[in-house]
Amino acid sequence: MEVNEFINKNLIKMNLISSDKDSVIKEMIEIMAENDVITDKEEIIKKAMEREAKGTTGVGKGVAIPHVKSDAVKRPAVAFGRSEAGIDYGSMDKKASHLFFLITVPEESHDEHLKLLAQLSRNLVHDDFRNSLLEAKNEDEVMSILEKI
Repeated sequence: MEVNEFINKNLIKMNLISSDKDSVIKEMIEIMAENDVITDKEEIIKKAMEREAKGTTGVGKGVAIPHVKSDAVKRPAVAFGRSEAGIDYGSMDKKASHLFFLITVPEESHDEHLKLLAQLSRNLVHDDFRNSLLEAKNEDEVMSILEKI
């Protein structure tokens, strides 16, 4: 399982407009809805907020990886968003998040989202990888970076 099997240019938003955690979750879920990945936007928002209530998915180093497992997900997918200004996501290191990966998987998925999470996390610990995503000029460049992991 590769991250780039679950993301395409349509699931990338280079300039998120959100300025807070709840808004960024909703904006990322909107990307999934626009691309027919989910059947019930409100259900996915609810599940994402429930997950965040258990503990932040702001992993630090400017990265947040919210994830949702629900029957309202048609197929596993990853959306990517970037915020130049940064968003207070309640990250463990108390720093603003700039890179967001929303992982959605169907309820009956076993541990696919955990494999995706692990694969992303292994790469996101590297400054070079994060910096390349921060400096990417467009969706094609983001895809090129993600295809290498």
